[in-house]
Amino acid sequence: MSLLSPERYIAVLGATRVQLVRRRAGRLLDLGSADYASRDLGDWAAPADALERLLAGQPRRRGSLSVVLSEHFARFTLVPWSEAIVSPAELCAYARLRFEEIYGSDAAGWALQLSPEAAGQPRLAVAVASGLLDRLAALARGAGLRLASVQPYLMSAFNRLCRPLAGDDFLFLLAEPERSCLLVAREGRWVAVRSVAGSDADAALAVLLERESELQELDASTPTAIYVHAPGRPDLMPARVHGVRPQVLGAPARGPSGEAVNPLWAMAATVN
Repeated sequence: MSLLSPERYIAVLGATRVQLVRRRAGRLLDLGSADYASRDLGDWAAPADALERLLAGQPRRRGSLSVVLSEHFARFTLVPWSEAIVSPAELCAYARLRFEEIYGSDAAGWALQLSPEAAGQPRLAVAVASGLLDRLAALARGAGLRLASVQPYLMSAFNRLCRPLAGDDFLFLLAEPERSCLLVAREGRWVAVRSVAGSDADAALAVLLERESELQELDASTPTAIYVHAPGRPDLMPARVHGVRPQVLGAPARGPSGEAVNPLWAMAATVN
C-alpha cells in the first residue's frame, strides 16, 4: 500500500467508551479507546471530546472517518403510512411530530432519517442530535479527514447481518451492553421498534424476547424467525421462544492477535 493512499478510520461511540480503529486490507487495526464519565442517555459532549483526543494522537494523513453510534445516541420510532402526506417535507414534518410526541421538545434539535419503504408501508425513522453531527463533522475536518458516514449501529448491524436472512415475519433483537433494541416485521411491513435499557445477559434477553413476543402476539401457531445479535458475545445462547430457537448472528469473536473482541470492536467490524 502506498504511504499516500487514503486511510479508512472507524470510530464507535459507545455508552461509556469510544473506540477508534483503522481498516486496512480487510483487517481492523486498533488505534486505541477512551473511557468517559458521563452516562446520561443521549449526552454526546463527553464521547465527542474522547474521540477528539484519540484522533489527535494519530499522524495527519488523508482519509475518511466513519462513525458508528450505539443506541445511547440514536432514537427510533415507527412512522405510519398516511395518504395525506404528498411530499418529502411533509413526511419529515410528520416524523418530527412523532418524535416530539414521544420525547417532547428535545426532539426539535434532532436530525431525522427515514427508511425508503414502498408507498403504503410504515417507515422506520431514526433521530440523532444535530449538535452531535456538527461536532463529528468538525472533528473530521480538524483531523484532515472526510466524514464518510454517521450510522446508528442498529441499522448497520441489521443491514449487514440480518437483512439477507429476514423474511416476511421476523423479530430482530440487538443487545448492546446496557441497552437493547427490537425490530419486528409482519408480512413484510415494519410493525414495531422498541429500545429498552437493561442487561445483555442470556436470562435478561430471554425475558425481553418473551415479553416482546407476547406484545406482538407471536406464538407457535404462526412461527416467526427470531434473530439475536449481541456484539462481543460469541457465547450467547438465548432460550427458545414459543418453540422457536433464536438464530444468533455474530461479528468476529477474535481480534487480529487472537484476543477476545470487546463489543465496540465487534461493532466497528460491521462497517463496510
